Amino acid sequence: MISRDDVNGAAHRIAGLTRLTPVLEADRGQVPGEAWFKCEFLQHTGTFKARGALNRILASKERGELTAAGIVVASGGNAGLANAFAAARLGVPATVFVPAAAPAVKVAKLKAIGAVVVQGGSEYAVAYQAAVAHAAETGAVYCHAYDQPEIAAGAGTVGSEVLEQVPDVDTLLVAVGGGGLMAGIAAAVEGRARVVAVEPDGAPTLHAALAAGQPVDVPVSGVASDSLGARRIGDIGFSVAVRTGVESVLVTDPDIIAARSALWNGYRIVVEHGAAAAWAALLSGAYVPEPGERVAVVLCGANTDPATL
Repeated sequence: MISRDDVNGAAHRIAGLTRLTPVLEADRGQVPGEAWFKCEFLQHTGTFKARGALNRILASKERGELTAAGIVVASGGNAGLANAFAAARLGVPATVFVPAAAPAVKVAKLKAIGAVVVQGGSEYAVAYQAAVAHAAETGAVYCHAYDQPEIAAGAGTVGSEVLEQVPDVDTLLVAVGGGGLMAGIAAAVEGRARVVAVEPDGAPTLHAALAAGQPVDVPVSGVASDSLGARRIGDIGFSVAVRTGVESVLVTDPDIIAARSALWNGYRIVVEHGAAAAWAALLSGAYVPEPGERVAVVLCGANTDPATL
């Protein structure tokens, strides 16, 4: 469980290390009410995840938990890049475990940042188990992709910034995979604005958990599964969603593809499919604002191939 105090602490801790990403007002008439894009895809390494990674490593350092082994993470995607960046920025060694089939371009990026990359196993679960074992054996600080308090609180600083940039915002639309970003933002804006979680119908982790009353495994498929492909909502994400009354809406692959194209064609914004899901909720009508409602759409990542637009 995390609170606004945790997010405020993270904001203080990572100040000067992250970018204050801008907001851009969406063209009037495209969707009901007024809408803004929170352009978090401009953050270091192309996603919001650098915020949580920096907060996790700095908090661990404050508690005296960091050793010569540094940090370890299991991810060949956005979380791996973010933690490798954060570690390099702070002068901390980083080891990243990835599946054997991880794309060579991602492995090359991790190595270029300065991380030690360990490949093995046929899927992410194997890399995760190896990373946890490495942490236990070496004393390295394990950085989860989304389900740790400092990771989620760091991500929540996106919400704090939105409150400063659009003070009278009513609703924030946030894409959900494992739920760290949603949990952090919901904690940050609790009592001041509401959060609506947007999920692909091929990976409805929060939607299924809210229906079941607890986190449950879901099958994962679809165009956004590379970034929103968690099989289960994190415990932190679920608990904060229940406490703050987060609503979940689902969007389809065609909705996501159309929203991503619309961002490019209308604004020359390039985002990954997972980030486009939040805008898809408005364009498709999966979420319909009330008259006069002021909505911020968090565009959370841009690690994608522009050639596919």
